[in-house]
Amino acid sequence: MTVTVLGAGTWGVALSILLATKGTDVCLWSSSETTEIQELAKNRNEIKNLPGAKLPESVRLTNDLEEAITKNDPELIVFAVASPFVRRVSRDASPYIKAGMKTVNVAKGIEESTLKTLLEVIDDEIPQADNSVLSGPSHAEEVSRLIPTTVVVASKSRETATFIQDAFMTDRFRVYTSSDMIGVCLGGSIKNVIALAAGISDGLGFGDNTKAALMTRGIAEISRLGTKMGCKLETLCGLSGIGDLFVTATSHHSRNWNAGYLIGKGMSADDAMKEVKQVVEGVFCAKAALKLAEKYDVEMPIIEQVNQILFEHKPALKAVSDLLMRDRTKEHDNLEW
Repeated sequence: MTVTVLGAGTWGVALSILLATKGTDVCLWSSSETTEIQELAKNRNEIKNLPGAKLPESVRLTNDLEEAITKNDPELIVFAVASPFVRRVSRDASPYIKAGMKTVNVAKGIEESTLKTLLEVIDDEIPQADNSVLSGPSHAEEVSRLIPTTVVVASKSRETATFIQDAFMTDRFRVYTSSDMIGVCLGGSIKNVIALAAGISDGLGFGDNTKAALMTRGIAEISRLGTKMGCKLETLCGLSGIGDLFVTATSHHSRNWNAGYLIGKGMSADDAMKEVKQVVEGVFCAKAALKLAEKYDVEMPIIEQVNQILFEHKPALKAVSDLLMRDRTKEHDNLEW
């Protein structure tokens, strides 16, 4: 199989390593505005933010988008660009993408201006393609070293989902299939905001009790919103929901947890992102998540408090207090005495 990976950040590189290891012909592209391709060309054995990973020599590198798609003639295109750049890259790539060509988005986020998932953004810009989404608990640092990982791919048809499943599946990378595209997109996006809250909690010096509460109530918030948007509850309780939230909210690999931890220690959101030195998707998704809550009339108090910490300079300790002292209520509305 021939695959083009768009985006040479940590996730794009990790998936390129995974695919090349199973014998796939891989072309890896990054914008000429970045130095990622030049750095990889100089040294494939010491990759920024991927300690211990090695990019196989078989992976071809390019800054030329037309070359990556047209000349490479891929059977599958992987969109691994950071969420703020998905629309622009999709628009630039669209003229080179043939009708029916399969693409899979692996980035996570919600576009704030439109409140669309990144898959919907790609559908906007590349309507002629057969677009899918792959998500789940999958740190790039671990995938790049072929540590066992499990994810889910959602597509418009069973045939496409199975095709992408086969493209990625190895004895170290298990892929499930799903028809719930919006659910896979939403869970993987909004969990980043909850992971920020978990990091803030750890930065404040709180313990496991606090983080467990944030994670559990966080998935309740995601589920309330998701079911109103048409997602399946099973999806949000699966790999792209609870699974992805668990790994993102508890691991030092997580850029969202790390940014939250620094904010809990007293840094501003901007300074925390600079310190992490990677795109912190939860910061970009927080406002969109709150707007979705307002649009669908869903109560999401953790999302609300994270927004106030990030953008209104609310002290994190006060946000925690306000969460705990909300009006008394039942845990589940549908359980009666």
